[in-house]
Parts: sequence; C-alpha cells; structure tokens
Amino acid sequence: MSDAAQPGAAEVRAAAEALKTALDRHLEAVERRSAEGGSGAGAARAEAAVHAAFDELAAAGEAYDELLYDVYDEVTPFEIPGGDSMPAYAGPEEPSTLSVLIRRDYTVVEPQRLMAQAQRVTALDPDSADADEEALEGPFAGSGVHAALSVLFGEYEPDEIATRHEEFGLEEGDSTLWVIAGDEPAEPGEWLGSPFDGADPEQVVCRFDVSAVFDEEDLYEDEDEDEAGGPVVRAAD
Repeated sequence: MSDAAQPGAAEVRAAAEALKTALDRHLEAVERRSAEGGSGAGAARAEAAVHAAFDELAAAGEAYDELLYDVYDEVTPFEIPGGDSMPAYAGPEEPSTLSVLIRRDYTVVEPQRLMAQAQRVTALDPDSADADEEALEGPFAGSGVHAALSVLFGEYEPDEIATRHEEFGLEEGDSTLWVIAGDEPAEPGEWLGSPFDGADPEQVVCRFDVSAVFDEEDLYEDEDEDEAGGPVVRAAD
C-alpha cells in the first residue's frame, strides 16, 4: 500500500465519531426495549433492534481500534472475544413457544465438603437418596463424589445450587443461557434424546453469558504482538 493510501488523523477522528454515534444508537435501542417490556411483536422488534445496534457498535469499535493502532500505534481497552457474536434474529415475530437452554460448568474443588453436604441431606431425609444409600456411607470410597452429586442435584433446584455452589464445594466456570423462540410446541419426548441439537442461533431472543474471560485485565502481555480489538461481546455479567 502506498503512503498516499495510508490512513491518517482524519480517518481516526471520523472512526471515533462513528463509534460515538453507534454508542448512542445502542443505548437508545436498549432504552426502547426497556420501555417496550412485555412480549409480542413490539417486544420482538425492540429486541432485534438491540441486536442490530450491538453489531453496529462492535463493528464501529473494531474499525476505530484498527485505525488508532495503524496511525498512532495505540489500542483501546476493549476486546471482541472471537466467535461470541450472534446472528441477527430471524425467528417468528410473535412466538408461541419458548425454549430456555442453560449450561453451567462447575469444578469440584472440595470433594469432602460436597460429600458432607450429601450426608447431611440423607440424614435429614433418608428417603431422598435410597439408591445411593450404600455409597453415602463411610469414607465415600469409589463412587462417593458421583453419589453425592446425585443426592444434591436430586434435592436442590439447579438455580439454588448456582447461588450456593461454594457451600457444596463447587467452583463456578463459564455459564450461558439462551432463550429461543418457536412456532409450535414439541411433541412429548421429541427432543429428550438430544435436547440441545436443535438450537438455532437465529431464533435466539436473548442470551446471557458469564465467563472469567470477561474479567481478564491483562489483555496485552506482549506489545509487539498486540492486535486491535473492539467492545466486549457479552449479554450479561
């Protein structure tokens, strides 16, 4: 590329103005969605507008960051994690069904605490874990952790375990929740064999992601290998 074709200060300034405009549009779309509330065609259009404004903001942020780096050898503190963006909503305007897909990852960091909690549950209600009674005795040899998990998830709702995970010796990993719109209810038992295979990203009404990657502060460990980024792609912390 010739020197004449290289971007300059004017292009950086124009990209900054475009980013400001995209920020305003995104905030306006979020405010309209909040005001719309409820469900129905209006709410679906408001949600689609937020997604579109989000994509515009991400593109504007990336363009500004690239120009800032090319012209001034400087970067912004924002990043777009690869592969996290969602396609534009293409589902029904007035959904008649909803599917909520949830994944939460945990690490068993304190097995003894986990098994102690399971023992406490079975002591209070022995009938809650008849199938695992033998495994929950003594030192929990062999399948002890497996049996304890079975007891706890049989006793508590997943949301309660999510809020009390430390009590059960668990450490949170990444989690995501997708709300997917549909036209017709599934037949009983239709998807039980493969519950997540039919997830269509274009029918996602809203998505909420939680990940430690969003909290990383040292985004650029080697300045010679830095690459420009844009706004962080995430629906919720």
